[in-house]
Formats: sequence, structure tokens, C-alpha cells
Amino acid sequence: MVATGTLLTFGVAAAASLFMAWAIGAGSSGSTPFAPAVGANAISVMRAGLIVGVLGFFGAVFQGANVTEAVGSELIIGEPLTATAAIVGLITAAVLVAIGVFAGYPIATAFTVTGAIVGVGLAMGGAPAWAKYAEIMTLWVLTPFVGGGIAYGIARLLRGDRFDEDYLIALLGGVIGFIIANVGFAFLGPPDGSGSIAGTLGAGLPLPTVAGVDGGQIVAALAVAALSVAVLWFALNRDRTAGQRRFLLVLGGLVAFSAGGSQVGLAIGPLVPLLGSGIEIPLWAVLTGGGFGLLLGSWTGAPRMIKALAQDYSALGPRRSIAALIPSFAIAQTAVAFGIPVSFNEIIVSAIVGSGYAAGNAGVSRRKMIYTVLAWVGSLVLSFVLAYGIFTLITLVR
Repeated sequence: MVATGTLLTFGVAAAASLFMAWAIGAGSSGSTPFAPAVGANAISVMRAGLIVGVLGFFGAVFQGANVTEAVGSELIIGEPLTATAAIVGLITAAVLVAIGVFAGYPIATAFTVTGAIVGVGLAMGGAPAWAKYAEIMTLWVLTPFVGGGIAYGIARLLRGDRFDEDYLIALLGGVIGFIIANVGFAFLGPPDGSGSIAGTLGAGLPLPTVAGVDGGQIVAALAVAALSVAVLWFALNRDRTAGQRRFLLVLGGLVAFSAGGSQVGLAIGPLVPLLGSGIEIPLWAVLTGGGFGLLLGSWTGAPRMIKALAQDYSALGPRRSIAALIPSFAIAQTAVAFGIPVSFNEIIVSAIVGSGYAAGNAGVSRRKMIYTVLAWVGSLVLSFVLAYGIFTLITLVR
């Protein structure tokens, strides 16, 4: 039987986690996915907030395990987080993210949470997980260049006259279909893992292995890609404007789903070590609770940040919005697959700016970008220092 004090402490930690989930839903996962679509007038701000909340909830439940386990157990070596450490780390990060939401600046949640959890972990006496830090920093550093560069390239192609616009967009739809076919989902895999649509559909095809990948999975993924090209091509030929708008909304939905799968781990990851200390709660139940927190944040706090991202960073049209969301989805799914906490603000803002520069700096606010980058770096450093100092002070007082 679990002691009352233990349950009470876990309850406080869970409340801090829910607060963090709300802050993330309001500031990162709730605002970024549909910001390009709102900027292109494909959907209203309030409707975007409602839809992204629901999709983020499902993403948290079906894809949230990898990042959750990474944040909970891979950032510090030797010292599992205590309930007090989890509470300090989560509240510190959540307050900083909430300040960013109300100030209208997209604080990078992954930077903030990672800094806070590493801070309390080191204050507990744990050792730095340098190998994991190298993975995280590599993705963080490459994201603006890769995401912004790809968005710039796609936007340039769509604006040019060398290729037919409908043909290019349909091919881009095929790329998205191929990625979707290979994305891992909890409901398609074993109890302790995930499975993909291509893996499931191709399992029964008697084909040889190619470069270490099952031939059936490759054929199934290509078939999904071809179907995506055909559907989008038909929609564009029927009505180009409506077809682009639908594709843009689908991309926003996919990014919202991916945001839930990634960002929920930032909120509930610190609770993972507590689940093995006499408190028997399945991970899927914790993921559901975290997804609910994201949903509440998206519904109540996201519209302000959606407006900031959609209008303050770059004036977006449908083509540049499509260019921004495609690399955002790909980077997000890469992070989910490898269990790396990543900032959706960094992903989306970089892609928006990259696609904006393709139009000759159209609407790109350099002043806003400088403040944003400073906020990202400052949130990492400040969350680390505050969490380390607060936990050390609490330890000395006790």
C-alpha cells in the first residue's frame, strides 16, 4: 500500500506536470502547427486553436512515449529524479513558458524544460549525460539551417516558372505520404513499441530485404505516396485554390499531431522515475493526462501565440505556408522517432523565416527574430540556473 505522503507528493508533482502541459499547449504545441495556415487565411485563429488541441491530444497518446522516457530518464546519469526535483523543474520551466505566452514571445519549451531538468538533476548529484546532450544539441543547432533551408528551397521552386506548380505540390504531397507511411504509432505495434502503416501493410508481401529494410514495407510506403500524389493532383486540377488550402490544413494537422507526440514528454517526462517508486500508474494513462493538459492549453491560451507567429514573423501566402510546414513535419517526426526533445517554436519559426526569405524578405521581422533567438538562449540558461539554485536552496533548508 502506498503511503499517504507519497501519494500527496506525487499529486503535487502531477499538478506541476499539468501546469507545464497547459503552458506548452498555450505556447508551443498549441500555437505553432497552424500558424502558417492562419497567416495564409486558410483557417481562423480560434478554429485553429480548437483543432490543434484535439490533434495534439491524440499525438500525445499515440506517439508520446519516446520523448517522455528520454526526458524522464536519459538527461541525468546515476540519480533518478525525486518528486521534489520534478516539482521544482516543472514549475520553473512552466512559469518561464507562461511568461513567454503572455508577453507574446515563443519561448522554446524544449530548451526551458531540458535546462530545468538538467539543473535539478545536477543539483541532486547526478552526472551529465554527455552523449544525450550531443544528440540534442546537434538537432537544435541543425534545425534552423535544415528546416529554414528546405522551406526556402521549396518556396523558391513554387514561386519559379521552371516547373508546373500543381505538379510540384502533388509531388510534395507524395513525400508527405511516404513519411506518414513510415511513422511509428503505438496502436500498430507491440505493447512496448510502435509500428508503421507501411510495416503493417507490407508484412504479408513476400519480397526480399533491400538495404536492411523489408521489401514489403518499401512497396507499401511507395503505394501510399503514389496514392497521396493522385489525390492531391485531382484536388488541385479541380480547384487549385481549394486544393492548396486543403493540403495546407492537412499539413497543419500533421504538425499538430507531431507536436503532441513530442511536447507531451516535456511535461510528463519528469514523472516517469516516480512511477517506479511504489506508484503503479501505466504510462498510457500518464500520456493521456498530459495530452489533456496540452488540449486545455491549446483551447485557452494558444490564440495569442498563433497570432504572433502568423503575423509578426513573416507575411505568409499559401505556397510559403506549405513550404514552411513540410520540413516542420519531417523534423518533428525525426525528433519523435529518436526520442529527442525539440522546440516546435524553433522548428516553425525557422521554417517561416526561410520561406519568407524566398520572397525577398517579404514581411520577415528581423527585430522580432533577434528577440526570439535571445529568448531561446536565455530560457535555456535561466531555467538551468533557477532550477539548480532553487533545488539547492530547498536541500539546504531541509
